Amino acid sequence: MIEIKENHSLEKLNSFGLYVQTRFFIEIDQVDDLQKFIQANPFPDLPRLILGEGSNILFTSDYPGIILHPAIAGIEIIHETKDFADVRVGAGENWDHFVSWAVGKNLGGIENLSLIPGSVGAAPVQNIGAYGAEVSEVISSIETINITNGESNTFQNTDCQFGYRKSIFKNELKNKVLITHVIFRLTKDPVLNTTYGLVKEKMQAIESPELSDLRRIIIEIRKEKLPDPSILGNAGSFFKNPEINQKLLQQIIKKYPDIQQFPSVSQDLVKIPAAWLIQECGWKGKRSGNVGSYDKQPLVLINYGKATGQEILTFSERIQQAVYAKFGIKLEREVNVF
Repeated sequence: MIEIKENHSLEKLNSFGLYVQTRFFIEIDQVDDLQKFIQANPFPDLPRLILGEGSNILFTSDYPGIILHPAIAGIEIIHETKDFADVRVGAGENWDHFVSWAVGKNLGGIENLSLIPGSVGAAPVQNIGAYGAEVSEVISSIETINITNGESNTFQNTDCQFGYRKSIFKNELKNKVLITHVIFRLTKDPVLNTTYGLVKEKMQAIESPELSDLRRIIIEIRKEKLPDPSILGNAGSFFKNPEINQKLLQQIIKKYPDIQQFPSVSQDLVKIPAAWLIQECGWKGKRSGNVGSYDKQPLVLINYGKATGQEILTFSERIQQAVYAKFGIKLEREVNVF
C-alpha cells in the first residue's frame, strides 16, 4: 500500500542539506504498488521526479509535483558459473553497501567505485565512475517501470546508451522510467584495477593485495580528498571534465603550456581536468557567503550551512564564466538542477 505524504521535507534526501520540500512524496518498496499508483493516476497534471538518495541533485526551490522515491531492497545472486556471478540488486539499496557486500564475497568489478554516495538505482543513470572504472562495465541489464503507463521493461547494457557520466536514463528517458532493479555481472577471479596514479602508488606497498585492500585504499583516498556531506553539504563533483578538440588544445597550450590533459574515448578529443581549470582561475577554496569551493578539491561546491539552492547555482555559474573567459572552455554541470 502506497502512502502519499504532502508537503514533505527533502532535507534528508539531498546531500547539499537544503531546506526544501515537495508537494507530494511517495516511497516505493514494491513494484506492484507503484504500478497500481500509476494506473490510478491521482494527480494527472502534476510533474513527477524520481529521487534516490539525492547525492547528485540541486534544488533551487520547493518541488511543485510528486517525488517518487525508490526504496526497493534486496541483493541476490540469480545465476553463476565458475567465472562470474549475476547479482540482482534493488534500486533502493545504498550503493556503497552493495560494494561492501560484493567485496566481502570476493566478487570483483565495482571495488574502484567504493564510497560513492547514492543508491544502486541512481548508479546507471549517471554511469558513475572513479579511479579508472565505470559502472556500465559491469551492468548486464536494468529493470524499469514506465511512470506514465506502468509498463515494465528490461534494458540490456547495449540499450542503455552509456557514455561519460550519461545514459539513456539521464537523457531521453529522464523521469520517464523508474529503475527498480539492476543486474550486475561480477567476476569470481578479479583483476585489480590500479591504473590510477595514487591508487597504484599505495597498492605497491602491499604484498599480494586483495579486493579488500583496494577498497580500503580507495576509501582512504576519497576521505582525504572529499568532504563528508553530513558535515559539509555537497554533491561531489559539480562539473564534468570537459572534452575539447585538438585545435582548441593547441591554442590553450600556447598560453598555458602546463595544462593537464588525458586521453578521451574519442580519438579526436582530449579530456581536461575541470579541477585544474577551476584552480587556475583562482576559485579553489574560494568562498562567497554560505557557498564555497572545497579547498582540497575545487570540483566540489560546499554548503556551509545556510545556503539556498539558488546561491549555489549562482556560485557555480560564476565559476563557469571565469573558466570560459580564461580558457574558452564551457564547463558542463554534472549535478542535476531543479
